[in-house]
Amino acid sequence: MNKKIKHIAVLIEFLVGSGLAIFFHQVLHYPEAAYTIFGIGILLSLVTYLVRGDIEKTREELLELYHQAHELTFAIIRISDPECQNKAHELLASTMGTISLLQQGYIPMDEVEFYMEGAKQMEHAVNHVKTTDRITTEWDSRGVLHNFYQANLRAIERGVKITRIFVINRENLAEPDFQKVLITQCSGGIDVRVAFHEELPSATDTTSRNTDSSFDFAIYDDRVITDVFSKPGKYFGRKTSTPVEVAKYLHLYELVEHSAYAVTLEGDTVILAGEVIPISV
Repeated sequence: MNKKIKHIAVLIEFLVGSGLAIFFHQVLHYPEAAYTIFGIGILLSLVTYLVRGDIEKTREELLELYHQAHELTFAIIRISDPECQNKAHELLASTMGTISLLQQGYIPMDEVEFYMEGAKQMEHAVNHVKTTDRITTEWDSRGVLHNFYQANLRAIERGVKITRIFVINRENLAEPDFQKVLITQCSGGIDVRVAFHEELPSATDTTSRNTDSSFDFAIYDDRVITDVFSKPGKYFGRKTSTPVEVAKYLHLYELVEHSAYAVTLEGDTVILAGEVIPISV
């Protein structure tokens, strides 16, 4: 119907312009004005036709965008049961949190996806992988960590340098299970270091630094980041290759590295480099 009305309006404008031109030509005997009026009438008809077409097209696009933007809202409104509607709002809030991460350039992942991505990035690494890790003794007992560690060893065989900084409490260093992890990592050719929680910048400066950092992230060739969320939730970790976010992690890594200690293997015990007395296990 709108298209028919638009075509009728163009026809009316054409008839009005033509009528005036005929009137000036036949009745008033003023052919110059008649030709001018006819030409202007044709141009006005064409302009208004094109303008109406653009307005209609814009209107349709705006309506489509409006319905897309409010599709979830309309769907929730159609839910009549109050309990179901509350559940829908919870799901929507969770989805919005995920979308917010995606807008920042992060891809959220569950635990298996996270370590699979880490292994994949290890296979693609060519220069240097820098990692910080929270203390965990499950490197040999959990499949996802074991497979990730095997990807580490394959990367080292290709000539990739891996630096791993374990962020721990000072008393953790002497624990037998953690000593076993350190010995395994050092024996595998990984450049192992330790940093103590209480000595990190965020532990003493809570006003200007991000104290929510998990200190469990990896930087692959300064181009891709994988990071474990500091608090448990729907997702285990996230990945990003956005240059701005990568730069933030590079800066955080430099802070942790500056606070870290090199370690050395003395017999069957790992100690801090420069320690005179080995740590008793």
